[in-house]
Amino acid sequence: MPIATVNPANGETLKTYEAMGAEETERRLQLAEATFRTYRTTAFAERARLLNRAADLLDEDQQDIARVMTTEMGKPIRQARAEAAKCAKAMRWYAGHAEQLLADEEPADADVSDSGASRVRVRYRPLGPVLAVMPWNFPLWQVVRFAAPALMAGNVGLLKHASNVPQTALYLEDLFHRAGYPEGAFQTLLIGAGAVEEILRDERVKAATLTGSEPAGRAVASVAGDMVKKSVLELGGSDPYVVMPSADLDRAAQIAVTARVQNNGQSCIAAKRFIVHTDVYDAFAERFVAGMKALTVGDPMAEETEVGPLATEQGRTDVEELVDDATRSGATALCGGHRLRRPELPGWYYPPTVLAGITREMRIHREEAFGPVATLYRAGDLDEAVLIANDTPFGLSSNVWTRDETEVDRFVRDLEAGSVYVNGMTASHPAFPFGGAKRSGYGRELSGHGIREFCNITTVWHGA
Repeated sequence: MPIATVNPANGETLKTYEAMGAEETERRLQLAEATFRTYRTTAFAERARLLNRAADLLDEDQQDIARVMTTEMGKPIRQARAEAAKCAKAMRWYAGHAEQLLADEEPADADVSDSGASRVRVRYRPLGPVLAVMPWNFPLWQVVRFAAPALMAGNVGLLKHASNVPQTALYLEDLFHRAGYPEGAFQTLLIGAGAVEEILRDERVKAATLTGSEPAGRAVASVAGDMVKKSVLELGGSDPYVVMPSADLDRAAQIAVTARVQNNGQSCIAAKRFIVHTDVYDAFAERFVAGMKALTVGDPMAEETEVGPLATEQGRTDVEELVDDATRSGATALCGGHRLRRPELPGWYYPPTVLAGITREMRIHREEAFGPVATLYRAGDLDEAVLIANDTPFGLSSNVWTRDETEVDRFVRDLEAGSVYVNGMTASHPAFPFGGAKRSGYGRELSGHGIREFCNITTVWHGA
């Protein structure tokens, strides 16, 4: 895949970049290693000052970087501005909380005399240069939720971004540079996917984090495992959205639309499988389909647009194939179901689609639909709802709508996912740990759990 900005709204290639060669990559690895030696010793106050400055600059740049993101991957411009604002918020959160999150800890059992020590502490120390392999769907947020905690912990970052968002990738390096970070604290590597393994095998790179597809995650995890290096993976998701009879159906259906089509449906944590109790199935389906049909599909730069194009032509093809396979196998398209054909929208658009009558044999039951396509399931009771929800190789997040606390307890106990959102839609927040189970990956981002992922958790023992 070429390193290029290709506008998904019209397919026009706007800018192409040459991949960095071996000499430039080596220079940047040397710089990262050298910068880490000194940056690791900076005080939390100085790291916080730098990160807060980056947040201020990002706020100033919000409109411009939003337009870049929309041009590169097609998200509606309002959502792009919101993404930039969220990144600035996360930077300030880590600037304000990192010192406390990484403060020395005493063992829970304060009596350590039987160890021969007068005192034992746990200290969190940085690891070194961390390689981040990031996706295009949230081209700013995915990076910042790694970079903010990593930099506050005293690590330095090496970013290998998706090849279709090079301008956003370069902006991030420039942002941290303008904020005053030492050269080498955060660097963008304009390289292809084939160059990742060699960099990860380099002894100067101490760990890796990846957000992306399951095959990409397997590849990075395999190399990291072979090199005995820490890795964190956030992979795909096919999140269930369960609606029980006691739910507020109007609210559940309204939020369901947003939960499915956020970011043009290209979100790992988007609700994708809507599992509805039979007693309220028809009423929910009517409301949900009406909401999907009412969405405004159009130019992502237009303020009124709610659904823009998919980011790549291949992405649209993948969605089409999943829908076509389902309808050929007996599924019914309650809305959408075919490629959008409007002369004024020549890009990679796919309409909001709701499929009913899904069976286990259909590909869309097993695979992640990365576009504005929802699948509807009818569940006879809570037990069947849980079975359907867990009948997936993924386990990123989940959504449950019920006013029955006994049902809430059952779902929280039994759903195989990294998060359970009750009467609301999944959303990441800097204070909450984020990550999944099963083939959705391992490790956690955000919160105290996320900042400690790339720390050397060190026991400090003092003799009597």
